[in-house]
Amino acid sequence: MTFARVGLLALAMVTIVGLSAFKTEPIPYKKYGYTPAQAAAKLLDRFSFGAKPGQVEAVVNMGIENWLEQQLAANQPNEALNKRLAAFKSLSLSNDTIVNTYLNAGQVIRMATRKGIINKDSIKGDPKEYRAQVQEIMEQEGYKPIAELHRELVNQKVLSAAYSNNQLQEVLTDFWFNHFNVSVTKNQCQQYVYTYERDAIRPNVMGKFKALLLATAQHPAMLEYLDNASSVSIKNNPRANMAAPRNTRGLNENYAREVMELHTLGVDGGYTQADVTAVARALTGWAVMPLAKDAPARNLLERLNPEQLRKRGFVLQGDFLFRADQHDNEPKLILNKSFPANGGYQEGVDVLTMLAEHPSTAKFICTKLATRFVSDTPSAALVKTMVKTFLSTDGDIKEVLRTMVYDPAFWKKSVSHEKVKSPFEMVISAVRATNAQILQPFQLFNWCTKMGQRFYYYQAPTGFPDRASNWINTGALLNRMNFGLAFASQKIPGVRMDLAALNNYHEPESAIDALTVYSNILLPQRDHAANIKRLIPLVNDEGVEEKISKAATIDKAAEQMTFDKGTKNMLSQVVGIIIGSPEFQRK
Repeated sequence: MTFARVGLLALAMVTIVGLSAFKTEPIPYKKYGYTPAQAAAKLLDRFSFGAKPGQVEAVVNMGIENWLEQQLAANQPNEALNKRLAAFKSLSLSNDTIVNTYLNAGQVIRMATRKGIINKDSIKGDPKEYRAQVQEIMEQEGYKPIAELHRELVNQKVLSAAYSNNQLQEVLTDFWFNHFNVSVTKNQCQQYVYTYERDAIRPNVMGKFKALLLATAQHPAMLEYLDNASSVSIKNNPRANMAAPRNTRGLNENYAREVMELHTLGVDGGYTQADVTAVARALTGWAVMPLAKDAPARNLLERLNPEQLRKRGFVLQGDFLFRADQHDNEPKLILNKSFPANGGYQEGVDVLTMLAEHPSTAKFICTKLATRFVSDTPSAALVKTMVKTFLSTDGDIKEVLRTMVYDPAFWKKSVSHEKVKSPFEMVISAVRATNAQILQPFQLFNWCTKMGQRFYYYQAPTGFPDRASNWINTGALLNRMNFGLAFASQKIPGVRMDLAALNNYHEPESAIDALTVYSNILLPQRDHAANIKRLIPLVNDEGVEEKISKAATIDKAAEQMTFDKGTKNMLSQVVGIIIGSPEFQRK
């Protein structure tokens, strides 16, 4: 089906649903000198992982406002993507099944020694023999290595970003996961990261901010990552102290601090250390349902029926467990608001709701959204307008985004193409721009890692910085050029494309002609004059690949790249140079 037909079908669907949510005035791009095609290209640059061939024309045909509303609705069918993901069996599993299926080496050892399958002394013996023993135990018991789960986690992200028809939803899933970052590098949370993205992040990316905040706060991945699962009332544990090891159990302020500094109010949001401690106390008892089948606490909880748990003040919602016996029931003062004694589970919900609705949160979140979608230094006027919408709509993310796109600041030429793609955005945009077919998604993850973005593995709760200075330096640019050459010459295993098809199999007259033609295909509706001028010496230099390879460390497959004089290899080199060029790094 052609893009034009897809556009018409989408327009018909939007019309059927109704236009009540639409703003009555058009998006003001014309006022700032954009043609419809240029405006469509800009929206595709910012609200998707990049335009596919012919997509700019399709968006213009269906109407730019209609395309925006379609993406805000995030309900486009994804049959082709679902077929690609069908082979990943782990993606539909519950946390319960994952915890009892995918084990790291340490968990296998503890399980095996507890059952008497291996002797503790054997762990200190021959490493090779020990690893073989662990492998044998896993096969006998039906366990799978945690690395297999992580590989499928990575693969689904690459494929979803490249092929989902709900592109804005995927962009926001990436944004909000980074905002509420967790890392598979921490053993306690690594089994929960996929369901965290699937169940806490993706369904809430365009809803109310407080719903997203609560979903992340109650998910096992966040509870374990920032240690709230082990935070209990000091009164209930008089020997505990904050500096003690995890297994001694006491008040832990990690999540309380980050939920205010990174998730809601911002570092300048007006809270004090006393507020951090009080929030930590309010969230004591917020824990994870014990999921391991042989966990004593699980057996105890399963013997109690819901009514017995309720009478004891416990709350069980999915895999979230509120332990009333570990909660601090004393009164608290947070941001000058009093919370009376015996608030129980609802006290934590009320505290998080207060943080989500706070004016400082509105400013912090709107600034971060404007930084992602508009400029590294968004104007105060734009942020102020977005904040007004945030506060008047009870933190409706969709309405805030709509306000942003209709604001004149979004369309100022001074911020056009100012944003620099992260390695992940750069890789996925290359896939989309060339209609590439991904057979081995993990190979692209390896390139993202080489370029400085090992997603899901970022250890700090801050998430990756969203500024050009974080991504662009001499080494990074060399790695990006190497990726472009490896990608376009199809030296990345499991990634295939037909570059000639992008130009309807019309052979360019020369390498310079190819540079112009494919710049327009890969980066539609841009002024390519300056970039082409920079790239002509590279296109004319037959030794460019060798020079670039010597300037940066790349893998053997990339080092062995060779270009024949034929048209196919000429196209590969030209397209690779365009993808690695400064202009392609911008969005």
